[in-house]
Amino acid sequence: MSQLIDASQARARTLSRNRWAALVAALALAVLNIGLSGPATAEPTGIGDASSTPKFLKLTLDSVTPNTVTTSSDAVVTIAGTVTNIGDRVVDDIEIRTQRTGAITDPRGLRSALRLDQSSYTVNTPFVDVARELNPGQRKQFTLRMGVRAASKGSASLDITAPGVYPLLLNVNGTPAYGGQARLDDARFLLPILGLPGDSDPKSTPPVSAPTEAPVATTMLWPLADRPRLVAGIPGSVNGKALLTDDELAGELATGGRLDQLLGALESAVHPDSAGTGANLANALCLAVDPDLLLTVSDMTTGYRVLASPSDPDGPTRDGTGTDAAKAWLNRLRALSSTMCTVSLPFAQVDLSALAAVHDAALTARAITSPADLVDQILSIKSVHGVSLPESGSFDADAATMLGQQGFTSAVLADNAVAPAGTAGTSSSSGSSVHTATPVSVNSSTAAPSTVRLPGPTPPAAAAPANGTSTVTADPGMKVSTFDIWPATALAAVGSNPPTPAFTPENVRYDVSKDSRTARLQDALGAMSWTALNPQPNRPRSQLLMPPQQWSANRDEASTLLTQLQTLVHSGLATPRSFQDLLAAQADSHSYEVRYSSGATTDAVPNTFIAPVQLQAGRITDLMKTLVEVPQQEPTPRTFLTPLRDDLVRSLSLSDRTSTGSQADTAAQRRLDQTTTALDGLFRSVTVLPPGGVYTLASEQSPLLLVARNELPVAARIRFKIGVPSGTDITDIGEQTLPAEGTRSFQIPTKVSDSRSLTIPISLTTPDGIALGNATSVKVRSNAYGSALAIITACAGALLFLLAGRRLWRRFRGQPDPADEGLDPGKRRRLNKYLRARSRVLQRQETP
Repeated sequence: MSQLIDASQARARTLSRNRWAALVAALALAVLNIGLSGPATAEPTGIGDASSTPKFLKLTLDSVTPNTVTTSSDAVVTIAGTVTNIGDRVVDDIEIRTQRTGAITDPRGLRSALRLDQSSYTVNTPFVDVARELNPGQRKQFTLRMGVRAASKGSASLDITAPGVYPLLLNVNGTPAYGGQARLDDARFLLPILGLPGDSDPKSTPPVSAPTEAPVATTMLWPLADRPRLVAGIPGSVNGKALLTDDELAGELATGGRLDQLLGALESAVHPDSAGTGANLANALCLAVDPDLLLTVSDMTTGYRVLASPSDPDGPTRDGTGTDAAKAWLNRLRALSSTMCTVSLPFAQVDLSALAAVHDAALTARAITSPADLVDQILSIKSVHGVSLPESGSFDADAATMLGQQGFTSAVLADNAVAPAGTAGTSSSSGSSVHTATPVSVNSSTAAPSTVRLPGPTPPAAAAPANGTSTVTADPGMKVSTFDIWPATALAAVGSNPPTPAFTPENVRYDVSKDSRTARLQDALGAMSWTALNPQPNRPRSQLLMPPQQWSANRDEASTLLTQLQTLVHSGLATPRSFQDLLAAQADSHSYEVRYSSGATTDAVPNTFIAPVQLQAGRITDLMKTLVEVPQQEPTPRTFLTPLRDDLVRSLSLSDRTSTGSQADTAAQRRLDQTTTALDGLFRSVTVLPPGGVYTLASEQSPLLLVARNELPVAARIRFKIGVPSGTDITDIGEQTLPAEGTRSFQIPTKVSDSRSLTIPISLTTPDGIALGNATSVKVRSNAYGSALAIITACAGALLFLLAGRRLWRRFRGQPDPADEGLDPGKRRRLNKYLRARSRVLQRQETP
């Protein structure tokens, strides 16, 4: 016993000496005006803002059990975590306690409560020693246990008396070397209390359940999407293999990959069990699938290639490794989608406001109209049509008009993306791609009703019929189903790559990646449960849960969220509502308009991409008009050019634009450049071949022979554009057709009126006059002599005819011709022979 006392006294003396030594050193450095690196200035009581104190310790939340408290769960909450010394000095006397504040009574508190100063967490449990000291780089795990309800004196308890969503804080104190005791870090999270468990004696402390008189109708979308992976600038072909920028998608589809885990968690949740709970939960869920992902996975199933370097699209390639994984994943998705609601996302998570600014009908149809048909075709199902789900949760007025023109009757937007008519304060200058955005703050955010209607354009007034009744009716506009931004923000933070959505108010944004994954999952569980636990006056009991489209939750996290939804349903706090029933809900009677927030503007596709995409989209349309569809011949013009149009849509993608350090602009510019280069090559592939040398016309009406070549795998319609020199008449032969991957000769009727050398410029155009291929020129030499030579020849012929007639006349009369006097008969015969030969030559020249 005395040995223990002596050891204790020795340890106390050692600590005392260390403290005195630290104090003397600190005073000496202060006198010498030498600053210590990172002095501990936090208050020793642990009260203060952790963000203003040096970071010596890092507190990480590892698990919370149970993550949701119910009447049947354990009455003790167990919190496990890890403390790591991330500083450059030893930290002594490390201790931790749990604090909480009151239940959240306003949905905005689901986010803002996590930023409160720790002094606001007024209910404290006693400090628990974790470690006597931690050296730099060392870590120590800990476990805290506390009762949910009030406990006996001296026991740790959260002292919760009613169901609700409670913010909790773990507070770690320590004493860094050369400093005093301070609060060195904290970890905050939400704990949903759906019911209070009873004591071992139910009579003394009975369970307390949350009211279930008005269960919230709940719908949850389950997104499956990925960033664009296909290399741009490759037209469609019959037997060609797809080329991907990298092989990361193979890992995501394989066992343990992100997309495999998301699909697996959903399969497990909706698979009907003996009690039928899975089928019941499936009624509240709807798959939201990116058609660009489906196209890519479908291409992978037949074999594909991958760039050796993603930044070098023209470099070497290698075989992809995910063919089998793609087949298995796609088959699983087909089986699951056939048993539950499925809806298409916009193609490649395109920015609808940027798409509207491009003003290209074909590009618009491909981005928002075709996706539903693509999903139906690839998955062999009938998906939900006519509803738009923008990735940003908002769009501007031009995008709303565009959707209405494309036949969309519904959209799903954030509840702060719409506002009562006349109050949004937003505008979009049609055609200028300029948006006036409204900042949305947590203090001014007022949630819109669960279903509102955007007014459509009013038709012009018509003259009233004779009977006094009018047949002119107004367009009812688009119905908008809104989702709560607070659960959506919390769901976006779940996973390995947590973004902050565009609709999250500016003054509650922070770097959620600094929180542990367990803490972020707890926040999502609390946010999902808040509406069920807190009926709001004048608000329908409705909830739409909307995770981000490119979600990075793993299987355990996804399964935990689905289990939470199932728990809400089983406890009577929620009731499943199908996505179709949500879309069919009656809209609020008041008129609303879109509100394009500053957050959406920040994360939007920059306006610098609008004009280039518009230009290249127009070129694709021009080329589409030129190509000819031949029966039984593949590829068709549409299948040949659609991949290039898809590349332009991918250039307007919002994928990864909310992530920190995103290279979205670089990827979009590279994709646009590759598409532009590919189109340049396609337009050059249809051209007229230079003849080489000098082309000689045998006569003034000899045709001009030209050869045109089409290197495209699709037949093309062309027109010749020929420069006509003076004195030359060249007939326009009109529209002609070149066979696929072939050449064709053309005779161009030409008339040249004189003999000379000519240079005739020649090129090909589309039927609409768009230049094709490379212009060339033909050097022509004509043997025609013109009208003067024709007159001289005619006069000479007439004179010859007169002289010959005169000679014959004298001969018939027996009178010698004076011209023959003294002429030798032999010479006369040779002269006559020469004259006859010359006459024949002249006759042949006069004959065309």
